[in-house]
Amino acid sequence: MRNTKRYPVEGANSLWHVYKTVPFWKVVRNFIVIQLARYTPFLSVKNWLYRTFLGMKVGDQTSFALMVMLDVMFPEKISVGTNTVIGYNTTILAHEYLIKEYRLGEVYIGNEVMIGANSTILPGITIGDGAIVAAGTVVHKNVAPGTFVGGNPMKLIYTKEEMIDRQKNDPLYGADKQKAGQ
Repeated sequence: MRNTKRYPVEGANSLWHVYKTVPFWKVVRNFIVIQLARYTPFLSVKNWLYRTFLGMKVGDQTSFALMVMLDVMFPEKISVGTNTVIGYNTTILAHEYLIKEYRLGEVYIGNEVMIGANSTILPGITIGDGAIVAAGTVVHKNVAPGTFVGGNPMKLIYTKEEMIDRQKNDPLYGADKQKAGQ
């Protein structure tokens, strides 16, 4: 399931306590950086902004598409591996504010992962290397390496073994390409 830490609150709902949990000026800075990055067409600039100002771990050749929305309060809890694609308008959260508590959780996205457009990744999630997340998926539990998942609720579409079998005859991923790469 998800790996989050719970923090209880008393009185008003947890969002009313937001600036007790994260400094106001940190949120302002993060918001400005994230908005700049959402619209810039330069992938290397986005990655630099995320690493430099948000404290994220972002691997080489990782691509954040236009309009990706990162957690504005705790982006430093997000790690993305090398050569990964985060699709258009995807949201990656590291927090959730509820009525009687708030929760924080690290998000780990592996190497060579494909996240389809308009997906939402909830706090405390790990997405393994080589996984594929279909467009519009709400990622509410961990995704095993090499698997293909999709939907809301998210379901397993293909296991790693089924993906390898499907790719055998594909001209881009097939056996000839796999042998050449070894």
